Amino acid sequence: MAAGVPPDALGRRISCGTDYGTVRYVGSVSRTAGIWLGVEWDDPQRGRHDGSYEGTRYFECRHPKGGSFIRPNKANFGVDFLTAVKDRYGLNDKQDVQYGTGNTVVFGTKTVEFVGMDSVAEQQRQVQLNKLVDISVRECAVSHAGQEEEISRTCANMRHINLSKNLIPSWETVIAIASQIQNLETLNVSENKMRFPSASTFISSAFSNLKILALNQTEITWTEVLLCAQGWPVLEELYLSSNNITVLERPDNVLQTLKLLDLSDNQLLDGNQLHLIAQLPRLEQLILRSTGLSSVHFPDAEFGCKTKMFPLLKRLAINDNKISQWSSINELDKLPSLRALQCNNNPFMDTEKNPETLIQLIIAKISQLEVLNNCEILPAERRGAELDYRKIFGKAWLEAGGHWNPEKNKPSEEFLAAHPRYPALCLKYGAPEEGELKGQQPLTLKNQLLTLTIKCPEKPEQKPVEKKLPESMTIQKVKGLLYRLFKIPGSELKLSYESSKLEGKEVELDNDLKPLQFYSIESGDCVLVRW
Repeated sequence: MAAGVPPDALGRRISCGTDYGTVRYVGSVSRTAGIWLGVEWDDPQRGRHDGSYEGTRYFECRHPKGGSFIRPNKANFGVDFLTAVKDRYGLNDKQDVQYGTGNTVVFGTKTVEFVGMDSVAEQQRQVQLNKLVDISVRECAVSHAGQEEEISRTCANMRHINLSKNLIPSWETVIAIASQIQNLETLNVSENKMRFPSASTFISSAFSNLKILALNQTEITWTEVLLCAQGWPVLEELYLSSNNITVLERPDNVLQTLKLLDLSDNQLLDGNQLHLIAQLPRLEQLILRSTGLSSVHFPDAEFGCKTKMFPLLKRLAINDNKISQWSSINELDKLPSLRALQCNNNPFMDTEKNPETLIQLIIAKISQLEVLNNCEILPAERRGAELDYRKIFGKAWLEAGGHWNPEKNKPSEEFLAAHPRYPALCLKYGAPEEGELKGQQPLTLKNQLLTLTIKCPEKPEQKPVEKKLPESMTIQKVKGLLYRLFKIPGSELKLSYESSKLEGKEVELDNDLKPLQFYSIESGDCVLVRW
């Protein structure tokens, strides 16, 4: 092997400036002198060919322009883990006091001899390394573990390690580092394109305490995840974003302690893949952002019932996908523990142009939801959404066979499939009657006028005033109008309303940015003004 080229160079990860690649060939190239490295670059734009040169193929490339040849002296094959730690935290020889020859140290222009200075400095470095608990050596060109047991002797207290974007060639290298760290709890090895075992191997105890593992952009497959997971007995969080995962398999006897799973930016073949991981017993959070998901379906449960799949799932992210039908949102109500949902940037959201109405529909369809797209759902907001939903689709309910009399109430299967929560809303708020729904305006009319009575309880001498206001008018604009009407500062106003349907209860109008329709105010209701 040529000077400067490691004996195991083939398959090693290298960096060259800011570019990363994998060595696919070591040797001579026709009509040139000396040794070359054939490199497949992570960024195909860095390459020039597919591993062929002047009609001779030297190595294979996945991209037709992903490869090129470089001289060995241009390649950085990396450093061992401890060298990277010492460099990052200023604990190597170069960052100590400036040494002279022998056991001397230079202070300005004076050279002073210290007996045993080297050993003292080394002891101090050892003490400092042993104090490190959280370590980040991201982009420090770590490629191997180093001398056996050196890490365990030097860094005994490490618990959280960031090894992302280095030159780690294989999962075995990760094991070689982790096996020397007794209490490792968090490990990030993302952005390392490495080889993983393809068959069951010896199960290392290196990860016996590991709780959090990030393997984003490592080109791992789900089959490889399950093989490696045999060595993760207490893992709680697993991040697998942007990998080669297209097909899932049932995780039998592995990942049973997992609480969070991130599969974002993996192009899953179809939504049925999710059924294969639905029995993870402790899973509380599932991130499926940008996975190509087009539908969600839990076939084991009828509408109005809860699925046995994902029994503890509280938080679900399905944003940036291809979900086009509201039926998938209906399905989410079957999840028994769902509390938080992210669903932005899906085609079904384009079916309703009014963003307020869109949010109300989602809230009304999923009964236990407490947080939607990172915004808390307040009790008043849920009540308003459910009352509006009950009224908006009341006419369709009646036409489909619905009736306020339970003996005559027989809505069609088609209606129940489209609105599975409607019977529950009727039980909660009472079934809508025909008189209540007469003259109902289409949902898309934003400027329907509300006839409201306005009273000032604190000024009994002030006669009630009747006003017609657009239901899309914000509370802030209503306050401005009342300021002019009652000659009082709008900023100090406190508004609420009473409705005959709420049995004398008062509902605060406490968000200046919300329109009247957000609070389900109807014509005939009474707005109360205080200051």
